[in-house]
Amino acid sequence: MAIKVKVGLIGALDMLKFKNMAKVRENVIQAAPANEITADYAINNHAKALHPDFQELVIDKVIEHEGAGAKTFLMRSKDGGPLAYFRAGQYLSLKLAIGGSSVSRPYSISSAPKDALKGVVSVTVRSNPGGFAAGYMLDEFKEGDAVLSSGPQGNFYYEPLRDPEHIVALAGGSGITPFLSMAQAIADGTEDFDLTILFGSRTRENILFKEELDELAAKCSKIHVVHVLSDEKADGFENGFITADLIRKYAKAPYSVFVCGPEAMYKFLVGELDKLGLPKKNIRCEMLGVTKKIAEHDGFPVEAKGKTFAIKVRQGAAEYDIKASAEEPILVAVERAGITAPSRCRSGECGWCRSKVLSGTYFAPAENENRRWADVRWDYIHPCATFPTSDMVIEVPAEYVPK
Repeated sequence: MAIKVKVGLIGALDMLKFKNMAKVRENVIQAAPANEITADYAINNHAKALHPDFQELVIDKVIEHEGAGAKTFLMRSKDGGPLAYFRAGQYLSLKLAIGGSSVSRPYSISSAPKDALKGVVSVTVRSNPGGFAAGYMLDEFKEGDAVLSSGPQGNFYYEPLRDPEHIVALAGGSGITPFLSMAQAIADGTEDFDLTILFGSRTRENILFKEELDELAAKCSKIHVVHVLSDEKADGFENGFITADLIRKYAKAPYSVFVCGPEAMYKFLVGELDKLGLPKKNIRCEMLGVTKKIAEHDGFPVEAKGKTFAIKVRQGAAEYDIKASAEEPILVAVERAGITAPSRCRSGECGWCRSKVLSGTYFAPAENENRRWADVRWDYIHPCATFPTSDMVIEVPAEYVPK
């Protein structure tokens, strides 16, 4: 049975207006002058302030931590204005020109989020035997030097929708820096949760930021610091390694565990954290980095060990022919050749360096395999955590770097 719908004059005019909308819109567009849009939109300005592509910084002060083999670089914004606000626990990726190489390195922010509103941010760099960038920064960085930085990056922070109100932080060496930032944020009221830090060091002399941490714990009841010495026994200090039993001793259920430290610490803690029986969402690890002994990794092809391969790198209209060891991430070889490529985390997590493999084979360690299913299917890789196992041809995106 057909239904008759009576359309009045006003309704007919509305339908005609709707029908002609595309034509009217096109006429308006064509009649507009071809001038650059100069409107200033507040929402765009806020987005740029919170998520800048780069931040131009100047080293304001260099603080040496004697005995710990580290330096803190306190940096200010070049223009004197505020820096991008961040969550305590996030990191900055610093862009460095070392010799003929353009490299980046991620460093956890060790200052309080509130300091960013005053245009101040700090990172702490510890001596790393054989380290390329760390040695350069410790030897060459001085007051007045310009530094190019990314905006705040990473998801290593307290999230009340996911985490209980008690966080047990497991730190080793310079891995204390994100927890120092968290402790400062708790002390000044920016964050609101209980933080217990189990901080592993070799000896009392090696403890980084001991005075600062003890002072924060003394003035704020929500901050607790337990120093764990592996190579020395002393009153008031735990001795040995951070184990499941030690975590249980100081944890208040329910709790989340946050981990930041060297590769050896992560490997040791895998088994210890399993003993706790915590939900997976309650264990958070800062960027793992990429193993320095990939040839010893399970699954690494034996036939590739010790070999060097030819890689053709395409970047827009440019092409480069470079050499890469099977035992170094592809990104390292790209940077060594002086190619400016995008990168942030250098752990296979953020996807900033995502590149297309046109031919060749490669190996990606399981712990750094964070690609999307489609990227695996269509041969996109994260060069920061991928190792060549044959000659290759890859497409690497360019990165805008302000002059």
